[in-house]
Amino acid sequence: MEKAINRQSVLLQHLRPSSDFGDRPALSASICAAGDSAAYQRSSCFGDDVVIVAACRTAICKSNRGGFRNTHPEDLLAPVLKALLDKTKLNPSEVGDIVVGTVLAPGSQRAIECRMAAFYAGFPETVPLRTVNRQCSSGLQAVADIAAAIKSGFYEIGIAAGMESMTVDKIRWIGPANPRAEMFAQARDCLLPMGMTSEIVAERYGITRQEQDQAAVESHRRAAAANAAGKFKEEIIPVTTKIIDPKTGEEKQVIISVDDGIRPDTSMSVLAKLKPAFKKDGSTTAGNASQVSDGAGAVLLMRRDVAMKKGLPILGVFRSFAAVGVDPAVMGIGPAVAIPAAVNAAGLQTDDIDLFEINEAFASQFVYCCKKLELDPSKVNVNGGALSLGHPLGDTGARCVSTLLNEMKRRGKDCRFGVISMCIGSGMGAAAVFERGDVVDQLSNARRIRSNNLLSKDAM
Repeated sequence: MEKAINRQSVLLQHLRPSSDFGDRPALSASICAAGDSAAYQRSSCFGDDVVIVAACRTAICKSNRGGFRNTHPEDLLAPVLKALLDKTKLNPSEVGDIVVGTVLAPGSQRAIECRMAAFYAGFPETVPLRTVNRQCSSGLQAVADIAAAIKSGFYEIGIAAGMESMTVDKIRWIGPANPRAEMFAQARDCLLPMGMTSEIVAERYGITRQEQDQAAVESHRRAAAANAAGKFKEEIIPVTTKIIDPKTGEEKQVIISVDDGIRPDTSMSVLAKLKPAFKKDGSTTAGNASQVSDGAGAVLLMRRDVAMKKGLPILGVFRSFAAVGVDPAVMGIGPAVAIPAAVNAAGLQTDDIDLFEINEAFASQFVYCCKKLELDPSKVNVNGGALSLGHPLGDTGARCVSTLLNEMKRRGKDCRFGVISMCIGSGMGAAAVFERGDVVDQLSNARRIRSNNLLSKDAM
């Protein structure tokens, strides 16, 4: 606090006019209330900043056919939880809570499986755990929940994770639907298959089959290039598991460390041969929709002052989060609404964002969101996305944190802010803003605004 006051005093001296104002104060609270366009942006390093000191994930594998097809869900989660401890040498008893995003499994069972995974990873019984389910944003919601709890002072260190085995748990509706839904259009639309919402987005907003297929080709191309360059090695934790031969029942031990859904040879001509998957004359196919996958990821968050005291590297700073609601029939447009909300909450503009990780649930909604927000394609999903890597529902948000922060680290000073966003089944969107960990210092608050030379009210 003393440093902040001193800094503000220096700023006030610099901004004080040299001419004599007589009895009139040079600066007043009223003229300093510059609002969202203030020349002073609070983004310096405060001890209570919530920072990420480690993030990792498993490889993402095709469900039913991939490397994790015979792996128990808890055996996906345990390795990434343990990896956080191994990377940081953190005493596991210091963790205040573990929150795991997960979607498809029955809630009570999955919560117990996740608790078992924590024990497998070496956490003592004193460390609590819970699950969270906000559909496809569950992993990111877990990160936001942990960040909020740390910021509120509930504890200083927490772990957010995400996990999904779409081999074990299928997308299905249990029991009959409530007939009352037919009387409420938006309630009825909550029951639409996700593929049909993709078709509605394409039709309503004019997203062509060619645009969707091109997005899929580009996703695979970028993912293949990233994989060949070894970029994913920094974030993937090898998992030792088993593969069972379906004919002989023979078990074989394997180490899974590579995403197995990437198809480097994907082309427009290949995708053009695929038939629509959800509607006879539709445009959504198996090739331009996200893959059904298995995987897990985990993120270690703590207060900045705690991380500094422990001598841990700061990979990123959690700056803001927003969850929004949209029409369930076009749930895929969620990021187009959530991203501006999160960016505004961070005191930024979309142009300030250097990298985006937007979940490619369907090419139709991904293309729409990028066009709606007028995003530079060179900033979005630079290492591929769910169309090529896969989309283990509860894991995706946590996975994206690892992918985003590692890429921001590689780009260094040319990359300060990043955004993660995804659409959410039943009509929502979520987004979060992160700042690269090593760019924030005591003087980074000053930001030139050509159209405004007033001091923000934050400085008063």
